[in-house]
Amino acid sequence: MKIATLAQSPVFGGRLKSVDDTVAKAIKGVRQIVRLADAVAVVADHMGAAKKGLEALVIEWDDGPHAGLTTEVIGAELEQASLRSGAVAQEIGDADAAMASVPTKVEAAYHVPFLAHATMEPMNCTAHVSSEGVEIWVGTQAVARAQAAAAEAAGVPLEKVIVHNHLIGGGFGRRLDVDGVSRTVEIAKHVGGPVKVVWTREEDIQHDMYRPMIFNRLSAGLDATGKLVAWKNRYAGSSVAARWLPSAFKDGLDPITIEGAVHLVYDLPNLHVEYVRTEPPAIPTAFWRSVGPSHNVFVTESFVDELAVAAGQDPVAYRLALLGKSPRAKAVLALAAEKAGWGENLPAGIGRGVSVQNAFATYMAQIAEVEVATDGAVHVRRVVCAIDCGTVINPDTIEAQIQGGVMFGITAALYGNITIKDGRVEQTNFHDYQVLRMNEAPNVEVHIAQSDDLPGGIGEAGTSAVIPAVTNAIFAATGKRLRRLPVHTAALRRPT
Repeated sequence: MKIATLAQSPVFGGRLKSVDDTVAKAIKGVRQIVRLADAVAVVADHMGAAKKGLEALVIEWDDGPHAGLTTEVIGAELEQASLRSGAVAQEIGDADAAMASVPTKVEAAYHVPFLAHATMEPMNCTAHVSSEGVEIWVGTQAVARAQAAAAEAAGVPLEKVIVHNHLIGGGFGRRLDVDGVSRTVEIAKHVGGPVKVVWTREEDIQHDMYRPMIFNRLSAGLDATGKLVAWKNRYAGSSVAARWLPSAFKDGLDPITIEGAVHLVYDLPNLHVEYVRTEPPAIPTAFWRSVGPSHNVFVTESFVDELAVAAGQDPVAYRLALLGKSPRAKAVLALAAEKAGWGENLPAGIGRGVSVQNAFATYMAQIAEVEVATDGAVHVRRVVCAIDCGTVINPDTIEAQIQGGVMFGITAALYGNITIKDGRVEQTNFHDYQVLRMNEAPNVEVHIAQSDDLPGGIGEAGTSAVIPAVTNAIFAATGKRLRRLPVHTAALRRPT
């Protein structure tokens, strides 16, 4: 087996123009250079030689039509798109009529960025293309798709492809896509014998399949007592399902993109939710841990917090009053509040924030305790989670998944941000696409409610719930509402 690593066009949609491989070929261990339409790979005896060979290449790219693309341009397009009417995802009562007669109206706009997966194991795949067919060794979340991708790339029938599935070293939705399998087979067709293609961390982050950027416009109406009587939400962004599973996208909607924005746990007599599908130019979007709820729950639970403040009421009490028709949600919220010591005094600069959700057929409430230093630095000290996931099969697995999901979500809240400049992803490695470090990890308490209902999902629920709990806690500590992620510490600084 040979080892290969590669460089793909740094600009989305770009092509390979020319390569000078004179120096690279002279490096000990380098066996060959493989040129593709939009990439170049160095095949060697080991990874060290492959990396040295890649660094020695002199590559000229044709950047193509997206060389001027920026995050700001994409964000402006989404903001403009949110002004247009979209597909109605859910409607209850008459939100417009109710809004016209209320004494208090609250409006807000929320924005979430592109996110990479940054799995600990970067993308890699081993392939052997021979006269007998194709053999693949890969960690994948979709074996049948991997087989089909290899068959298409090699130009052979499906039955000529064998896939050996391995542990995935972190998936989070990244390995539901099989672009890495296709790329490996494209390279392997030029290599005599098996070849293992390994993406560097930089290639992995800059050629990911990204969690979509989303822009929301919300408005709500409160009666004279502060009760929520009307709710409107229109948001624009990419539909992952429209690409990955076109049959699921019907009448401008898919169930994945709207989860967490519709069928809320609260008693809402008047509700109107619209989705405007808006695809970014050339940027591939994909599933990311907790998918639709990863952005929708942040928006929903942040805005509910804003309404509690507008009503002059405690955030937990405000939510409890709206949960009369959702006893499971009400029970986990009460449990989380009790275990977290909600209402107990905290020192200056420390706040508690709450969120409630029904996502992945699981009811969950989280309360985050967050400290904000005078320089704006944020430290999540403690997270208390109460969960009703139906019948419990293995409580240790539930606790582990919630802990992992919480860390993933805090990473997104505090640091996650993929930005585009000149058609290129600016982030390259963990120094500028940071993940939560061990010394930053909070204590995570998981309290499981007993239930005889059908088992619900666990692996993703913790990620979506913790993000608004953290940002609501920051508001409680500082009085500053965060409607755009990630957290910008400079905006949280306060005079000493």
